[in-house]
Amino acid sequence: MNRNYLLLSLLVTISSSIQLYAQENEIGYFKSGYLGARQTFREKAHEIQNKYPESRIYTVQVPSKTDNDLTVDLVYIPGPEKQEKLLIISSGVHGIEGFVGNAVQSMFIDSFIDDDLLAETGIMLIHSVNPYGFKYLRRVSENNVDLNRNSSVDSATYSIVNEGYPKLYSFINPNGKVNTRSCGNRMFKIRAIFKIINASMPVLRQAVLQGQYQYPKGLYFGGKTFEPQIQALTPLIDSICEPYKIVFTTDLHSGYGERGKLHLFPNPVDSLTRSRMEPIFAGYPIDWGDTKDFYTVTGDFVNYTGELNRGKIFIPMTFEYGTMNSQTTKGSLNSIRIMVLENQGHQFGYRHEADSVKVKNDFIEMYNPSSEEWRLKVITDTWNMYKTILPRFLSIDFYKK
Repeated sequence: MNRNYLLLSLLVTISSSIQLYAQENEIGYFKSGYLGARQTFREKAHEIQNKYPESRIYTVQVPSKTDNDLTVDLVYIPGPEKQEKLLIISSGVHGIEGFVGNAVQSMFIDSFIDDDLLAETGIMLIHSVNPYGFKYLRRVSENNVDLNRNSSVDSATYSIVNEGYPKLYSFINPNGKVNTRSCGNRMFKIRAIFKIINASMPVLRQAVLQGQYQYPKGLYFGGKTFEPQIQALTPLIDSICEPYKIVFTTDLHSGYGERGKLHLFPNPVDSLTRSRMEPIFAGYPIDWGDTKDFYTVTGDFVNYTGELNRGKIFIPMTFEYGTMNSQTTKGSLNSIRIMVLENQGHQFGYRHEADSVKVKNDFIEMYNPSSEEWRLKVITDTWNMYKTILPRFLSIDFYKK
């Protein structure tokens, strides 16, 4: 082992230790791991139930080959006797993004759940849809399934063929142990630029991010069938939503977009739904899916809750907290490179311990930045968002022509 590699290993270890220390120390609503976050959510759920005895708490056990303590936790507070509006807030569909989701849900419970809100709407909070990924710091489930490509009530979803994905498979799913100093890794961005020149960034982004159902070890694998928690949650969510006529769901994510910015993604919606959403989010920029850079996904959790509420007025929105400036070409390439290395390392291992430490640390920082400034902005911006949009949602007559 040469001197340069020893120096690199030392610097990586020191840098990683500093950042992991930041991850392990709680900042405000941000907890240090899945178990602490779940405990906080459960405590707050019981506080809600003590104040509102009609509330219901549910625990959905997620089966695992290695861990018998993985759960999706849910608290539901019924609305007024005239059941009309329901607000759903879900988190941790991409496991490692559960840090942000848990923090926002905790803030919401402390700041917004009160008699005035419950006089107008029911509330359902779904915590850590992917507990394995949250606990073991992956986006995906134990089966390498991306739950935001797996969530559907229609099994035909798992037969969808992503025509563009095979053309990029070897590029984004390399074989062999991760070596961050290898020529192939160092040339990643250059190779990506050539692919952009030959196709275009939007085409490549769509091919990669849409989701795929043919390659179980590949990125964005949506599974061959329903993941256990999706199968278990379906009748539960359906029964809770059943009496309501208007359902507004916000699903919490982190990673994509301008660092520190709260992005709003509804996925493509019809013109009627858009006209209902615009007055709620007036003054906030929304990516409606009509720009050249937008990509669509199949099997996402927001549209899954919409499938469970067909025939009702449904307001879908994904809150995405940017971390890597991935709306730019440079940021997008950095993000996909980190994801490629993390998946490759999980599937095939790492050449050296320093490679493992660096990749895993970069992966954590991409979804749960240790920056106190970033975390404070997430909470502040989301508080301001809900403070603005909730009164609008409650006051709008959605039946008015």
